[in-house]
Amino acid sequence: MAVYTHLRAEDIAELIAAYDVGTLVSAKGIAEGVSNSNWLIETTGNTGAGARYILTMYEFRIDTDELPYFLSLLDHLAAHGCPVPRTIHDREGALYRKIGDKSVALIEFLPGVSVGMPTPALARAVGGELARLHLAAADFPATRANTMGIAESARLAVECGSDALAGIDPALAALIAQDLPRIAAAWPTDLPRSVIHADLFPDNVLVLGDTITGLIDFYFACNDVTAYDLAVTHLAWCWDDTGFRQDLSRAMLAGYEAVRPLSSPERDALPLLAQGAALRFVMSRAYDWINTPGDALVTRKDPLPLAQRLMFYRDNTGLFV
Repeated sequence: MAVYTHLRAEDIAELIAAYDVGTLVSAKGIAEGVSNSNWLIETTGNTGAGARYILTMYEFRIDTDELPYFLSLLDHLAAHGCPVPRTIHDREGALYRKIGDKSVALIEFLPGVSVGMPTPALARAVGGELARLHLAAADFPATRANTMGIAESARLAVECGSDALAGIDPALAALIAQDLPRIAAAWPTDLPRSVIHADLFPDNVLVLGDTITGLIDFYFACNDVTAYDLAVTHLAWCWDDTGFRQDLSRAMLAGYEAVRPLSSPERDALPLLAQGAALRFVMSRAYDWINTPGDALVTRKDPLPLAQRLMFYRDNTGLFV
């Protein structure tokens, strides 16, 4: 079971002193995420005008040996004009530091808020920014396998066990037993690949009005099938409380293809890729629901809405035509 860290103010102040960002003014815990703990940091700034940053401590699921990939990718994408936060390097140029046995990184704070109810204009903008991200990362030299792919969904299903899954909802264990092997057997391996974000839900996109000001939380980024990333983002953005939104779907796909047109094989594979995307989040959320301690500075996410989306994608394979 993961152990979440509660840093003392003096620990944070000592850490911030290792960066050229001024002295610590305040540190506020942010109750978001299930793989790390986050704080909003305010400092005097290196010019005395004040500055804000995000401090992240990596708790579990993220292999800290892979932090150079994640953090260097932010710097690469920012240099190519993508709206992503830069990594703040310490005074010695390091991308991250250690507090005890935990790794921590300081990240640029970007303005904007996450939206609760996407609009077609925002869905189109997100599609365009995702395509630009895929193109901008084409010359990023590092590579990383997708550790949250189909194989990991299968492992988490075993780890959770059918009884615990049924404890979330009686139908969940049966759904996983039926759909996981079917999706895994048909998974495409010959589509174009690139660096992908792999987790571009609305809470990982910052906006001001209809303008996207930030794509954040790249800690599941990896090299995998490019269209899978579009499927993940479609899963995350093209729904509301009433169900699937065709207007959001059309807007997102149009925004993406205005920047990077899909090949015919990519478009044909989208229904299955969307099912795999839904399965990935059903399993990770189910695992977190079962294993996250009640006093952790994180918010557990219900896997059942994603299970419903999995069934929808399964039963509506003509959706992307």
